Amino acid sequence: MKEKEPSYDIFKHDLVPKHILLKPNEAKEVLERYHIKPFQIPYVKSTDPAVRAIGAKPGDIVKVIRKSATAGESDFYRYVVEDF
Repeated sequence: MKEKEPSYDIFKHDLVPKHILLKPNEAKEVLERYHIKPFQIPYVKSTDPAVRAIGAKPGDIVKVIRKSATAGESDFYRYVVEDF
């Protein structure tokens, strides 16, 4: 039985940072800029509510933009993996 999708926008909550699904060419640029492979990026499960909300699938890279008191905003990247 499939779980019911949330009936509200989780990104409106103050504690949920902005998530952006990178296009393949953008993901390639990130990997080249930092000289890394996808498996070297911290993982996020495909069942994460924010990941599901943006439609990311295993193998995608997600950019997470967090608010920071000192830096204003900080960018983080996550590699989407299957739920294990």
